[in-house]
Amino acid sequence: MLWIERNLWWRIRRGVLVEAVMGREVAESCVDAVVIEMVSAFCHKFYSAEPELAARRIEAIGYQVGHQLVERYTMDCPRFTDHLEAIKFICKEFWSELFKKQIDNLKTNHRGTFVLQDNMFRWIARISPNPLQENSTESSTPNDDNQAAQTTSMHLYFPCGIIRGALTSLGIPCAVSADISNRPACSFVVRIKA
Repeated sequence: MLWIERNLWWRIRRGVLVEAVMGREVAESCVDAVVIEMVSAFCHKFYSAEPELAARRIEAIGYQVGHQLVERYTMDCPRFTDHLEAIKFICKEFWSELFKKQIDNLKTNHRGTFVLQDNMFRWIARISPNPLQENSTESSTPNDDNQAAQTTSMHLYFPCGIIRGALTSLGIPCAVSADISNRPACSFVVRIKA
């Protein structure tokens, strides 16, 4: 019996007992490192001259990840009846599976726009706003600040893609953008397409 408890873990989701084999989870630091390296490779190696193409590729990878993850997490759940129910699922259960915490704030205008706010978004919390300024006593130039903002925004295409892929898989076509004006807080703006 002890061997079974060590090799399998059980969880209750929406009243349904789900069995998951150990080895299906990855350490958070590994995921963080993979995301950072993926963005770095696309921005500095593969598409260094074309940042727009790098952003589209990163978002496309996030889309595939979100699409596959939501299929796995909703396997035993009934389909959602409306947009708000699906967005709440993303904010509570889906985000908890990804980041071990729920979205901190959800706002809507009830016309197809939702703002999901994470007050301590893990994937940008460790990114320096200006890496050049940390090792220098000089003040940063506007060009340095612009480069730092562009680098940080490149890291947001992946989670935007994850959210878009998850919602599209749930039958909600949308566009997702991110705002990091209050770092390390991050707001994801979801606009439902009619």
